Amino acid sequence: MNLELALLFIVFGVLRKENKRKNLYPSWDKYLIAAYFVTTAMIFLPRLFKGYDYITQWIGHAYVLTIIVLVLLYKAFKPAKQIVYALIPIFAISLVEDIVEIINFNLYKKWDRYFDIASIFALVWMFAMLIINNRQRKALEKERLKAEEQEKERIIAEKMKVALEIQVKERTAEITRQKEELQNALDDLRQVQKQLIQSEKMASLGELTAGIAHEIQNPLNFVNNFAEVNRELLAEMNEEIAKGNLEEVKSLAKDIIDNEEKITHHGKRADAIVKGMLQHSRNSSGQKEPANINVLADEYLRLAYHGLRAKDKTFNATIKTDFDDSIGNINIIPQDIGRVILNLITNAFYAVTERRKNATSLSNYDPTVTVITRKTQQAVEIIVQDNGMGIPAKVLDKIFQPFFTTKPTGQGTGLGLSMSYEIVTKAHGGELKVNTKEGEGTSFIIHLPLNK
Repeated sequence: MNLELALLFIVFGVLRKENKRKNLYPSWDKYLIAAYFVTTAMIFLPRLFKGYDYITQWIGHAYVLTIIVLVLLYKAFKPAKQIVYALIPIFAISLVEDIVEIINFNLYKKWDRYFDIASIFALVWMFAMLIINNRQRKALEKERLKAEEQEKERIIAEKMKVALEIQVKERTAEITRQKEELQNALDDLRQVQKQLIQSEKMASLGELTAGIAHEIQNPLNFVNNFAEVNRELLAEMNEEIAKGNLEEVKSLAKDIIDNEEKITHHGKRADAIVKGMLQHSRNSSGQKEPANINVLADEYLRLAYHGLRAKDKTFNATIKTDFDDSIGNINIIPQDIGRVILNLITNAFYAVTERRKNATSLSNYDPTVTVITRKTQQAVEIIVQDNGMGIPAKVLDKIFQPFFTTKPTGQGTGLGLSMSYEIVTKAHGGELKVNTKEGEGTSFIIHLPLNK
């Protein structure tokens, strides 16, 4: 009996441990502790009541049977079932042995050897079950710890996932905000760029004002002169009509018609100059159209020259042209290419003027600007040459960068060459190259492919 009671300590220990781990029934712990004391009392009860061995023995049996039934019936006691299974054979043999002893003592004595053998097998069974239970409990504990670790990792991963999602949202919001700020800044820069480009165009147009006035004045002078001549011829023709001199009237009428043709020609010339300047001042349409590159280059060369002459009476330079008449009309954006040519010619005049100012001896220096056009097999080239000071090698790589200028502050925006480069390379698919030698001069070459 004592062995069965001792095993109950293991049962109660397992139940207390499992109850604490899962925190299923906190109030049960005090009952399990009380069960420890009851079991201890049951072990010492036969020693206290020596004359009542049978009574104490059956009380012990009833107590053990009660614990066995409770463990087997209640799911909450499941962790202790394996130990109870180990206990049942020992308890059953002890119970049967006591029953046989009460019913037939002689039979009990006769079967005593068999009861001992059965007890040995029950003990083997008990120890085997305890070993198996111990291994299973260790395996289950290992699995439980592993599951708890995995659960902890899952919870940590979940928390990290939530934290990362929050960080991603915050970062996304920050990137979106920065993108909007950059987009706004870009829009502002584009607006400023448009304003600067327009300012640059208007500034170049302003520099041409005097040249335009000079160019318009010539045809207007012709118009006025021929109009005055025609007035005199008409008065003379009236006199001849009065005399009846028909042949003289016909001759005078022919002269008047010739003069009218000249007036029309010079009027159209003035009209073309005005239209050209209006076109220069407007925003480019971006549409290519046939245009005579020689006429365009010659017009801007003369306008730039007379414009500078009007601003600075001391300015003087030799201008040369070498136009290839075989070019004819080519598809370009006239306003844009006109701005490029004007910018390069203006820069060339500035270069020769600066060299003239810095020259120690003026007798051997002749400021010269040359404009050349030529047609190759696949392209048209416009070359603007000057015999100024040339471009220093250290700044040659920067001349097409926006806002870079070699001119003193207030005399240049640094946009002219960068705009020219954009127009030639991007809008026309061509090239803008420069050849220079310090102290000798510079050549800018506009290369416009014919198949673009």
